[in-house]
Amino acid sequence: MPFDLPSFVLVLFVIFHGVAFGAGLYEQRVVVPRWMGRTPDGAPYLHPEAMRVDDSGRRFWGFVSTGPLSLLTLINLYFAVSSTAPVRPLWVAACAVTLVERIFTFAFFIPKAIGLMRHDALSTATALHTATRWRSLNWLRLLLSFAGWFLALLAYGAR
Repeated sequence: MPFDLPSFVLVLFVIFHGVAFGAGLYEQRVVVPRWMGRTPDGAPYLHPEAMRVDDSGRRFWGFVSTGPLSLLTLINLYFAVSSTAPVRPLWVAACAVTLVERIFTFAFFIPKAIGLMRHDALSTATALHTATRWRSLNWLRLLLSFAGWFLALLAYGAR
């Protein structure tokens, strides 16, 4: 069987997407509550030192999604647009959803996380509001990540 580059990059897209979604879900449920959230009495809290110690953006995300998944999204979009039915609509949709998620990540999540880690420059009320918003919107980002991954799996199945 000859090497099929489009199928290979689609498989990499599915794998990296699955790892990114699973790790994102783990981070949201296990790690983020150490960084920010609400106390049992409903008061918001933020621990920028915990964010700085974990530094998951540079220690993990840069190797999984910031670089690789972003690049794979663009490569897959190129192959998806030039593919044929029945895989094309699913593959293009997977890339489009993932592209929206990647733009959301670069435009909002990364800058805000960096700002929260340096929260001493922000007022406490502003930092708490930003942290609460970041955490809430992260569920939307996880939904987009899951949708992109699921569509990529369906595209792979349609090949």
